[in-house]
Formats: sequence, C-alpha cells, structure tokens
Amino acid sequence: MEAAERDDRLRAACFLALDLIREKFGADVPYEDGLDQKFWYEGIQVPFFQRMKGIHRARAQSGPAALSILTSHNSPYGDEETEEGILYRYRSGSPDQADNRALRACHELGVPIVYFRGTLSGWYHAEYPCFVEEDDRANGLVRVVPGRMLAGAEDLEVLRINDPLERRYALREVKVRLHQASFRGRVLPAYREQCAVCRLKETRLLDAAHILGDADPGGLAHVPNGLSLCSIHHRSYDQDLVGISPDYQVHVSRRLLDDEDGPMLDVLKGFEGTALHVPRRKDLQPDRELLAMRFERFAA
Repeated sequence: MEAAERDDRLRAACFLALDLIREKFGADVPYEDGLDQKFWYEGIQVPFFQRMKGIHRARAQSGPAALSILTSHNSPYGDEETEEGILYRYRSGSPDQADNRALRACHELGVPIVYFRGTLSGWYHAEYPCFVEEDDRANGLVRVVPGRMLAGAEDLEVLRINDPLERRYALREVKVRLHQASFRGRVLPAYREQCAVCRLKETRLLDAAHILGDADPGGLAHVPNGLSLCSIHHRSYDQDLVGISPDYQVHVSRRLLDDEDGPMLDVLKGFEGTALHVPRRKDLQPDRELLAMRFERFAA
C-alpha cells in the first residue's frame, strides 16, 4: 500500500505538532492560540479538526481516511469510553455519506488518527495515535483503541498494540485520562472557571480536584465530589497542607502556619479561615458529608 494513500507523512507532522502544543499547554489544550494555529505540511497549514464536524479529513490529504475524530464537550452522539476502547458513532444520516466513508477507511487502511475530546468550551484533550479497531456498520459506530509511537526513530513510526497486557494497560490509561478531562469539563464551569480558594481565573492553571478519590467508594466523578482549584492549591489539598471543612472554610495546616519561608508561603497562609467560593447552584456545591470525611484526614 502506498504511503501517499495512507498519508503517513502528513499524519506524522500532525502528531509532532500536537507534541509541541501539549508541551506548552499540558494535557488539555485550547483552541485559541493553540489548535487554531494548525500545523505545517509541505508548505501549507493543515487544520487538526473542524469544530463543527466530528470526522475530519483534511484537503491536503491524498488518501480517503480521516485524520482525526472529535467529540465536543456537548456532543449529542453519546460517544463513550469502555474497557475495550472508545465507541465512536457515525455521523447521523446515511452510513455512506463522505464523513462516514472516511471513518471506515481508517479501519480498512489501518491508519493512525487523533481522537479529540472536548472538555470545556474551546478546550480539548487529544489522544494519539489511535486506531479504528472495529467497524460496526449495523449499529453505526466504530471502536477506537490506542497505539504507540516509537521514540528515537529517524522517521516517526506508529504501531498497533498487540500484546494483551500492554493493550489492557493502555486502554485503562486512556480511560483514566478521558475521565479526568471530562470531570474537569464539568467542575470548572460550575465554579465559573476560577479557583475555589484564591479566585484565580487563568483556566490553564485550574484543575478539577476530587474530594474523595476514584479508589474510594464515595469518590464519584460528579461535581459535588469536585473542587476547582489552581495548581498550587490542588497540590496543597492533595498533600493535606490545605483542608476544607464541611462549613466551606479553608484551613491551612499547622505545619505551614508555623513555618517562616518567605512571601509565597505567607500568601498561602493568608487563606486560613477564609470562605470557600462555591457554585451558585446548590446541587453543584461540594457535598458536606464528603468534605467531612476528607477533613478528618487533614485534621489528623
């Protein structure tokens, strides 16, 4: 099979450009000043995806297979992550329309693609390389699984994962990353994209912190078990250097309060006894019982 029909070089350029963008922004990347910059291939700029379409085949491509697929943060299609991969649905309408043919061609040619998952409005999580492992035309969906890239090769080499144990691990890791991205996409808007402790509004520095972690029976991935925290307050909360009581008060550990280590620590200590910023909707506010359970650990 000709490399041109697979668009191997174009796909490699796409993946390498995404590597650079993720180095700049982290796991979740913005469209503005990020993905909207496109990537260069043979002197032209190629878009990573189209925001209004889920299945993207770029005009610069020679072959028939899609370059990327997208699930927006408010997608009506019900794409889902499973233990066997991502179930991605055809575009509505005829199975033989151009976008669906481009999706099926990914399976037929065995080419690597990018899976973009919308998190917040204008923010995306990118998983790559991925492969369309199975095409279920009867149910109008495909199953997408992760692959891997060989580091240090002269030419970028993308491989399927055939070892059962390695594949199971890779699938679990992808599911965790997508779960975290989806959780962040629900928590941050509830807090109006600001830190619940210090009110920082720089989205690039905000995380969705769990009150109780995934491993805990009560650690559900819903907003009342989450807090929008900036990077420093998230790390401090995870390390029990900052605690939040059930009455929505911020507390700083005695260890830090008794320490003298310059102005940055003084800023952190200054939040002792301040009120937590919570969502306006009561059903989205932090669960007081979960906070109480977590606060016991902090107090100890």
